Amino acid sequence: QVQLVESGGGLVHPGGSLRLSCAASGIRFTVYAMGWYRQAPGKQRELVASITSGNSTNYADSVKGRFTISRDNAKNTVSLQMNSLKPEDTAVYYCKASRYNYYWGQGTQVTVSS
Repeated sequence: QVQLVESGGGLVHPGGSLRLSCAASGIRFTVYAMGWYRQAPGKQRELVASITSGNSTNYADSVKGRFTISRDNAKNTVSLQMNSLKPEDTAVYYCKASRYNYYWGQGTQVTVSS
């Protein structure tokens, strides 16, 4: 059974930082590309950042220079370090594992508000 479990969301003030983590089980983690997506109320889910099995990374323009994605193949985890958070970063953040098929986590809420 495949499971992706996100953690680390919460409420933070503008300019603050959060670190999201996603723990994967039931897949051969090292061969999967991993991604973080987000969905704000009334908006479509969008890609935030992704990392390939070879550690190549890709970021949405809106988060470049503020967010960093990384993976730990020994722990089957992917993380998203989020700095200089803005109110427009408020959303539910989802972890996704992709190869020939894909799997989603259940999401974690990030709220940026003063």
